[in-house]
Amino acid sequence: MAIETTPGADRTQPVGGGPGGGAAARPWWMKPAVHTGLIGAVLGYLFGNWLGHMIQSQSPNFAQGLSDSRDWPVVLGYVFGTIGWLAGLGVFNDLGRLLLGKPLPDIEHAPASGLAKYFRYTLDHKVVGIQYLFGMITYFLTGGLFAMAIRTELLSPTYHVLNASQYLMVVGEHSVMMMMMMSSVVLGPFGQYFAPLMIGSKRMAYPRIEALGFWLTPPAYVILLSGILFGGFPTGWTGYAPLNIQAGPGMDSYALAFGLMGISMILAGFNIIVTYINYRAPGMRWSRLPMFVWSMFTVSFLQVLSVPVLVAGCYMMITDRTAQTAFFANQLGGSSYLWENVFWFFGHPEVYILALPGFGVVSEILPVFCRKPLFAYKVGAAGMFGVALLSFFVWQHHLFNSGINPDMRPLYMLTTELISIPTGFIYLVALGTFWKAKIRFEVPMLFAIGMYFNFLLGGVSGVFLSDVPADTTEHGSFFVMAHFHYTIMGGLIFAFFGGIYYWLPKMLGVELNKTLGKIHFWTMFLAFNSTFLPLFALGMMGMPRRVFEYARNLQTLNDWVSISSYLLGVSLLIFLVNFIWSTLFARKEAAANPWNARGLEWQVSSPPPPENFKYIPVVLSGSYEYGVKDAPPVMADLNPPVGVVSAAYAGAGVEA
Repeated sequence: MAIETTPGADRTQPVGGGPGGGAAARPWWMKPAVHTGLIGAVLGYLFGNWLGHMIQSQSPNFAQGLSDSRDWPVVLGYVFGTIGWLAGLGVFNDLGRLLLGKPLPDIEHAPASGLAKYFRYTLDHKVVGIQYLFGMITYFLTGGLFAMAIRTELLSPTYHVLNASQYLMVVGEHSVMMMMMMSSVVLGPFGQYFAPLMIGSKRMAYPRIEALGFWLTPPAYVILLSGILFGGFPTGWTGYAPLNIQAGPGMDSYALAFGLMGISMILAGFNIIVTYINYRAPGMRWSRLPMFVWSMFTVSFLQVLSVPVLVAGCYMMITDRTAQTAFFANQLGGSSYLWENVFWFFGHPEVYILALPGFGVVSEILPVFCRKPLFAYKVGAAGMFGVALLSFFVWQHHLFNSGINPDMRPLYMLTTELISIPTGFIYLVALGTFWKAKIRFEVPMLFAIGMYFNFLLGGVSGVFLSDVPADTTEHGSFFVMAHFHYTIMGGLIFAFFGGIYYWLPKMLGVELNKTLGKIHFWTMFLAFNSTFLPLFALGMMGMPRRVFEYARNLQTLNDWVSISSYLLGVSLLIFLVNFIWSTLFARKEAAANPWNARGLEWQVSSPPPPENFKYIPVVLSGSYEYGVKDAPPVMADLNPPVGVVSAAYAGAGVEA
């Protein structure tokens, strides 16, 4: 393998007018950025809306006064608005250069400085990772506000803050915001930022695809929220037929937003797969990949294989609503079962798209704060692949009560219960790592332990729902909602915050306040369990989901849950205070390796230099050899003459 030896600082600067290119001499208001993207989005929406009205006016039903559907104007407005947004950001500039025969800018070094770079289409994977970080925090807090509205409505079984349709609209916005917008909560910030660093690469394989993946999420967010202006959608996050055909234009917001996020997930997954296969540093064998990398790798395959099915389903829904196709309309020869199967073929792998990255994050944290090697490393990696594989064979357990062929139930009950085996592998890795460890209870470690505790309750309750008789009783109840939140929020979100406290010193070069971090953890952990544990009891007592009136004997528990949810919201405010205070007012510069970790990402400065590594490193050992006698350093940062084989390179089995 040829080793690059030229320092990045000696490279030529970018050319052209793309991200960080020759357009740098322009005034700020002429550079492609968020403001030009917004202008393009408005112009695109107006054009699409006008075109939609023109097409709609040609409909015979519209001409005869039989239809007042606004689907065409809304759908085309969103589509052209998104295209205008991307054009205004400069996403298509490089394509124009190629068509004109002009050189492209240097994708490894697009010079940008200050805060301005975070509001532009940039090709630096570290900038994209931070863009994802702030984007995901925004989406999460927005979904949390909708959750507060839901719990406020449920304070009383008879006195209503929202009417029935408004309540369904808020439930739908909350669920889709959390499940769709938060699908990249780990893969976006940490996956994009640390994917190259953790394998010794200087960049992602396809920086333009990486940047495009992020900039598709803001229009998805705006489109989803704009559905409120059209009355929302009555289906929750599942979008079930025939409601998805009968609903108003708010359903178009659901389909377009889900579709855009789906495309973003596909692009991110494809890019990570190619990066991990082709851009590993010399000596970074498959057996030395960090567990977080394995989790990203498996999740990327899930995204590339399952999400296109959802995108196709959203396209079919849109054509049913605009072009009068009949994919899901039973009265016209379609099938509502088709949507259920299409959605859940994506929807259950989606659960693991959310869960596996969380396990990857805490698997990085455990060895560092246990100061011992990760137990049964290969078993943990195999467990992740086992979960990913089996996730494609369980989707019909969501259809046990749908009336679909009952002969299929035993198969899906079996596969659902089997998936607990590879999940157990991942748990055994954690338990083995804890065994006889000298644990340092730093803030990231607290969130990691909380994640394992919460996910265990979610996993055990899921076993009941995999059993047909039990699922028949609990399906559609708050028991399911408690199980789901313990699995996703209790698992993924706790791991996400653990990752923030662990990696933010590397990303921003500052340390968060540890005292506020511990207050944040304990407030969040106790409030979370106080909020969702009683929901198991409410479900067993017969309270269904998505209703805003309930039996009076359930009010006490509902009031307890609502008050606890407010405390959960307070815990998130503590995090925001800590984040703002530590980054803006009481900045404490982070050391290059504050945790004394062995991962490649910790072997460079905080934050990392523009090109990650001065020279491509040579990996000499795995990143989990804590306390191992005579363990070699994790990497050698060398610059040997071309054609000379150094001892370190020879030890790694790589020729210079």
